Order: sequence, then C-alpha cells, then structure tokens
Amino acid sequence: MTTPVQSAAPGGAHRAGEIWGGFAAMLVALPSAIAFGLLIYSPLGPAYAAVGAMAGILGTIAIGIVASIFGGTPRLISAPCAPAAAVMAALVLELLNHTTSTAEGGLQPDHILLLLTLVAVLAGGLQFLFGAIGGGRLIKYIPYPVVAGYLSGVGVLIFLSQVPKLFGLPKGTVLWEGLASPALWKTPGLIVGIVTMAVMVLASRITRAVPAPILGLLGGIITYFGLSATYPEMLTLSGNPLVIGPISGAGGNIVSAFVERWTAISGLTLADLHLILIPALTLAVLLSIDTLKTCVVIDALTRSRSNSNRELIGQGLGNLASAFTGGMPGAGQMGATLVNINSGGKTRLSSILEGIFALGAFALFGGLVAWVPIAGLAGILIVVAYRMVDPNIFHLLRQKSTIFDFIVVAAVVVTAVAYNLIAAAGVGLGLAILLFLREQIRGSVVRRKSYGNHTFSKKRRLPEETAVLEQKGDQTTICELQGSLFFGTTDQLFTELEADLKTKKYVILDMRRVQSVDFTATHLLDQIEARLAERKGTLIFSHLPPNLPTGQDLQTYFDQVGLVKPTRHVKIFDELDTALEWTEDRILEEEGLLQAGQESPLSLKEINLLKGFDADTLGALASCVEERSYETGQKVFQHGDTGDEIFLIRRGTVRIVLPLAGGRQHHLVTFGRGDFFGDMAFIDYAVRSADALACAPTDLYIISRARFDKVAVDHPFLDKKVFWRLTRALAIRLRQTDAELRALEES
Repeated sequence: MTTPVQSAAPGGAHRAGEIWGGFAAMLVALPSAIAFGLLIYSPLGPAYAAVGAMAGILGTIAIGIVASIFGGTPRLISAPCAPAAAVMAALVLELLNHTTSTAEGGLQPDHILLLLTLVAVLAGGLQFLFGAIGGGRLIKYIPYPVVAGYLSGVGVLIFLSQVPKLFGLPKGTVLWEGLASPALWKTPGLIVGIVTMAVMVLASRITRAVPAPILGLLGGIITYFGLSATYPEMLTLSGNPLVIGPISGAGGNIVSAFVERWTAISGLTLADLHLILIPALTLAVLLSIDTLKTCVVIDALTRSRSNSNRELIGQGLGNLASAFTGGMPGAGQMGATLVNINSGGKTRLSSILEGIFALGAFALFGGLVAWVPIAGLAGILIVVAYRMVDPNIFHLLRQKSTIFDFIVVAAVVVTAVAYNLIAAAGVGLGLAILLFLREQIRGSVVRRKSYGNHTFSKKRRLPEETAVLEQKGDQTTICELQGSLFFGTTDQLFTELEADLKTKKYVILDMRRVQSVDFTATHLLDQIEARLAERKGTLIFSHLPPNLPTGQDLQTYFDQVGLVKPTRHVKIFDELDTALEWTEDRILEEEGLLQAGQESPLSLKEINLLKGFDADTLGALASCVEERSYETGQKVFQHGDTGDEIFLIRRGTVRIVLPLAGGRQHHLVTFGRGDFFGDMAFIDYAVRSADALACAPTDLYIISRARFDKVAVDHPFLDKKVFWRLTRALAIRLRQTDAELRALEES
C-alpha cells in the first residue's frame, strides 16, 4: 500500500523506478527466453537453433507488451517460461518419433514448426476463453501436490534434456552411455557450462544489482572467448556447434520462413489437429497456473488483489500475439517479476517497458546473439530446472497424513519422465480428484451427534414432563451433518447411525452445514427412512438449505426423488429446535402427558408455579390477577417495553425471540401450558429484553407487581411464598441451561 510520502514523490522518480524495473526484468527474461527457445527447436537439427533463439526473443517482446496492456496486474512480467518450454519440447520429440514410426514422407521439421505455432495459438485462445467464462477462480483450486509434481517433472525433463548439450554429446547418444564416455565430451563447452552454472548460483553473493542469469551468461561468454586462445576454431561462427549461430541461418531469411510456415496451413489434416489438441490444453492450463501463482505472490507483497479472469484474458492475447509473430508461448514469470518490484516497478508501465526494452536489445544487439554459447544457455536452464524442484516436498514423508501427498508428487514426476508431460497432466488430474475425495472422506460428515435425553428443545417443560424426557428422550437421535453427502461419505453416515436405527424411533438430520447431496446419499436416506418406518419411527430433516453452493434446492430435490412424499415417514422443519420440540411432544403424548388439540384453560391452582398453595393464598392472588387472550402471532409484549407483569399460561404456547438487525430474530425459548414468563420485569421493573409471541391461541393470567404489592400488604406471607416459589423455579431453569451447555461442550 502506497504511503502518503510515496504518493508525494516527484513524477520523475516514479518514472525512473518504472524504467529501471522494466530494464532489469528484461535482463532476466531475455536470456532465459533464448535458452527456452533452443530447448524447443534444437531437436529439429542444428540449423533450427537460430529459429529457437528468435522464437524466445519474439515471445519476450510480444507477450511482455500485449499481456501487460490487457492483463492489468501491476508489476507482473510475462515472458517465455520453463513449463512452456518443457511442454513444447516434449511435443517436438513426440512428433519426431511419430515421423520415424510412419512411412516415408511423414512429418517434416517445417511441418512440425507449423504444428508448434498452432499449439501456441490454441493455448492462447483457451487462456482467453478461461478468463472470459470466469475460469480463473477454478484453476486456482488445483491441489498444490499436483502443481508441485508437474513443475518438478518439468524441472527433471529440462535437466535431462540439457545435460547432453552441457557435455556436447552427439545427437542420438544415450545419456548414460555418453556420460560414461569422456571421449565424446566437448571439453570447451563443458567448461563454459560449468562456469555459467557456478556464477549463476553464486550471483547473489557477488552482487544483487545484476540478475543472476545475466551474470551467469556473461561469465559463460567470457569463458568461451578465453578458451578460444587454446581452441582457435571457437572463433569461427559458420558450422560452430558450440554457439547459436546466425539468426537468419535456418534456411534463409527468418521472415520469409515464417511466411512460408503460415502459408502451409492449408495442408493441415484432422490427424494433425488430433496430435496437438491435448498438448494445447495442457499448455493453456499450466501457463494459467504459472501466471496466477505469480499473481498471488504479487498480491501478498503489494497488499493488492489481482483480477485472475482479466489476467487470463491478457495472457491469452499475449500468447496469441506471440504465436502470430513466430514467438514461443509464456506466462507471468516469478523471477523477472520480483526483480521488477525490487528495482522500483509499481505499475503496468514497467511491464510494458520490459517488452519494449527486449525489442530494443534485439534491434541493437541481435547480431551478437549468434555468439552466445549453447553450453552457457544449457547451464542456465539446468540451474532453472534445479530450482523448479520444491525441496519441501520431501517433508511430506515425515507424517503419515501427508504421505499420500508425496505419492501424488512422485507419481506425476515419474509419469512425466517415463512417458511425457501430457500423460503427467492426465495423472495429475486423476490424482487431484483422489485428493478431493480423500479430504472429503477424511473429515467426518457427522459434525455432532447427541440424543434427546441430553439435548432438549427451547420449549420449557413442566417438571413432570422434563422427568419423562430425561428418561425417554433417548428415543431421538440428533445428527448435525456437514460437508458433502456423496458416494464417498454415505458409508460413514450409515456406520454412525446403524446401531441407532435398531433402537431409536426418531432420527433428526440437521442439514444447515451440508454443501451438496448426490443420488447415492439420497438412496441411503431412503434406506434410513424405510428402517425407521418398520418401527413406526420418523426421519426428520431440519434446516434444509434452499440454495446449496451447487445451486441445488434440497427440498425440491428430495421431493423429485420421492423421499418426502406424503406416504413416507418423513418430516421437514425449518429449525432444529422445532424438530426437537415435535419429537418431545410425540414422546409426551405417548406417555399421556399431552393431549394434542384438547387443551382446556388451566385454573389458577393448576399453574405449576402456584401448585400446593392454600385457598387463602390463592384467593389473595386471584384478587390481583387479570385474564387476557391472544391470537396466533400476536405479540404479548416486545423488546424495550416497560412493564411489571408476570404471565402465567393457562392455554397455548408463547415464544420468546430476540429481534436482530435486518428484520431477523433469534429464538430464545418457548413456554407452554402451565408455565410462566416475564418474571425478570416482575422482579426488577426493568424494560423487556425480548419479544413474546403467541404461537397458538393463548390464554394468560397476568399479575402486575404494583397490584401484587398492594394485596401483599394485607397478606404478609403472600410475597414470601410467591418469591420463594419463583426463586426455586428460576434455579431449576438455570440448572437445565447449565446442563445443556455442558452437553454441548462435551459433544
């Protein structure tokens, strides 16, 4: 975040930071891009090394400018990268193998060049599509073990492809045989490569002002010309296998070669498209991941937030521009981006300048590229490859819980090395699914489980009713579910409920934290309902989400599959408390303590608080009692009201709710026939702390404190008897609340 001092800095200082940031980033990106281009094109033959160098340069220019303009992430440097080089190089080898396995007249190098260009075009188009449809968010969800395995595999492949160039081994030599035959080594190139690697590794100890690839390459070039005193043939450019050679040396002028490449597009066949579709998709996904990973680092360093979808659109356009100009694809580069930030880059201008500086460097010094030692570039790539392997992956072996993550990384790496990156991408996708399933299965789908003799509804029961529920309430099982109910977790849920289905009558499934439900889970719920129905029990759902993250309306879905038909023993309630209250009422009805629909108003002596009072006391109380009736939904009082009355319920139920912001409310407790409420204001004359709503036609006895005190003057023991009863009742309520809280903590 920019500070006030920084924002007040002169415009010249700001522009200087952008210029130096872009220039430093170019010094990092350009040599690596040339090396990546050689990695891709050199298998086609020595004459194509210059084409590869040019592809790296053009890619640096096109992607750097276009992606920066349209992507929008400040400071992000986009350029050809190692993952792109590895995928494209693997494709070249696959196409060459395809050529040798077919009849004469199969794929030729020039045709392969066209296919590489089309792969880059398709990859750029797919990136643009990913961003346009909002895929930037989804790509971020690929598990890190898969990404780490893929990048490590890329690093290993780059390493194995560059070792022969480092030693100067003849084309076609088996690596291990070549390393065991010093006679095949080109000693000058090997020395150049070793010096390049050493300088690059030690660069941070030498200076931080100059990027490591630049120092390494300079060290390699100086070493090359130093060795020319001993090996004079190294000063010859034509036919020298140790250097890149002339940029225009790939069979004529590079522009005319590019034109010829595109004019050959009419010769493409469906078989050609079949060869490149999967590599293009793999390339698009990998480049997108590489870019978005760099954007995450930028966000963390600069306390900003990038737009992943917009950035993918910009990257797609950048790669399309690169492909159409003959460059190689690329992505947001971590190293060059960090150099840009540390050198003073703050906006997209520094990123655009990086591409412009690359263009200027090519225009002014393009001829010098011919003298760049191939072994030096190989040394740079070997160091890059080494740094792509995350050493932290071996820490996954320290704990049993992360061993599978290591197996994922190892499997992707082995597949990449043994087969190809395309197969590794497929293995990675499959393992990503397995990782998801593991995480879903490893976490318990049952968040909390309890029984009805320990977990009660918020409806206050009379002592005799509470005693029955404490004894018989275990007929109800309450399960709070979480996560995804799918084929991977259904067995877990059934195992949790299997014993209860043999003995319990009611099973409540609280669904408020459920994220998804598949058909396998629905089939299991159907089986649970059938087992409960055999015992005349009921399957009960509470908090069915109307809109799951998947967009699914759960109640509608249950209705569609036939789970909640009227003939089924299934109940649905909006709240868990309402479901608990329903099961409690059924248990009390079975015990003869409730007579649903046949309630008659209680007399004063039948109110639980006043039971056992003598006739004189009841008579005195009757003189200060007022009777009122309320319809369903009518407020008895509301939050903030003044009043000194206590309310005794003759008939019906009253719900106490706490009003919240936005029209919401929180259910505190429900009182039923024979109970009382409003006692706090009766005791301390304070304003009402909540709303009281009649849940059914309700008849009340109302005693105001003012009238009570007047009657108590003539009946000296009245207040002592009433307040003693009231104190004892409140103590019982507090004990019940304490027991519920303790049970909640234990669960």
